[in-house]
Amino acid sequence: MAVMRRTVLAAIAALALGSAANAADPIKVGAILSTTGPAASLGEAEAKALTLEVDRLNAAGGLHGRPLVLVTYDDGSDAAKANGLAKRLIESDGVAVLIGGTTTGATMAIVPGAEKAGLPFVSLAGGIVIVDPVKKWVFKTPHTDRMAVAKVFADLRKRGLTRVALLTDTSGFGQSGRKEAQALASQAGIEIIVDETFGPKDTDVTAQLTKIRAAGPQALFVFGFGQGAAVVTKNVAQLGITVPHYQSHGVASKEYLDLSGPAVEGVRMPTPALTIWDRLADADPQKPVVGDFVARYRARYGDEPSTFAGYAFDALRLWAAAVERAGSTDPVKVRDQLEATRGYVGTSGVVTMSATDHMGLDTDAFRMVVVEKGRFLPLD
Repeated sequence: MAVMRRTVLAAIAALALGSAANAADPIKVGAILSTTGPAASLGEAEAKALTLEVDRLNAAGGLHGRPLVLVTYDDGSDAAKANGLAKRLIESDGVAVLIGGTTTGATMAIVPGAEKAGLPFVSLAGGIVIVDPVKKWVFKTPHTDRMAVAKVFADLRKRGLTRVALLTDTSGFGQSGRKEAQALASQAGIEIIVDETFGPKDTDVTAQLTKIRAAGPQALFVFGFGQGAAVVTKNVAQLGITVPHYQSHGVASKEYLDLSGPAVEGVRMPTPALTIWDRLADADPQKPVVGDFVARYRARYGDEPSTFAGYAFDALRLWAAAVERAGSTDPVKVRDQLEATRGYVGTSGVVTMSATDHMGLDTDAFRMVVVEKGRFLPLD
């Protein structure tokens, strides 16, 4: 059975809200996250960020004087479970919004229920299929896989590397990234000379990497997330493969660095500004926002927030801002206000949405980084 957590008002927040807020009906925020299984390092960070922001909003008086209650279900990194959990949140729990789908597969399983119910849904996954084509009730906070591929290909071209090995995991995110890489390669001047896949739960990928090494590529581009991508990184080092190694934003986290160990040195990838927030220019509008989030996350959990925590933080803040502007939790009004988001400064970039763009980010919101001495450093 899925694990359910409920975040409710702490005693001190209840006193701050006062009797009027206590008497008001709570607003339920529904979340479907992968807090166990291969994507657990992503989902756990998302759950922490949502709890942190719900508590902050409640301490400040809630939304329109109503406290927030976070109702979270764990899909176990199994996309097949997500649809049923969404139905439970909508029909039994009566939530005002859906947040989650840690993975692209889980998100796409949730989409039909959200669309049918007419309920705002903010995804935390990277696949472009989530917002292209645009779906009336569906929004997302992470950059897309198409953007990640474009950013990596631009860096490869800059370095004169055109013959590339592609290694993607078999998840929805990995295979969407594979499709985008195949589609963009020729126009970017990139030749994919070998194309292999691996499973997110695989504990050894040396067979695929041996084939890749034999093909003689100039660079390796891996598209995956969680434990599987870290296994690939360690196997690359074990096989003595020394060509430039690229990963996607699906591994932009301290957890990936820790799981990969010394093998991660030199890996390049596109990430949101959160991974290098302390190196942003003081004039960068993201620096104070991300800095405040990092400080509060550290104080609460004693750890660094990953980009996945940032995606969840942005999702809740975008929805809360839409509720404030709408003056209610009416789903139609809130959906319209989400679509009307202009200039929201978050951890992923500056977001401006429209009827034809339910993500609101461009490629410039991505920063290319390299891992040196166990930390992310900016390349551009």
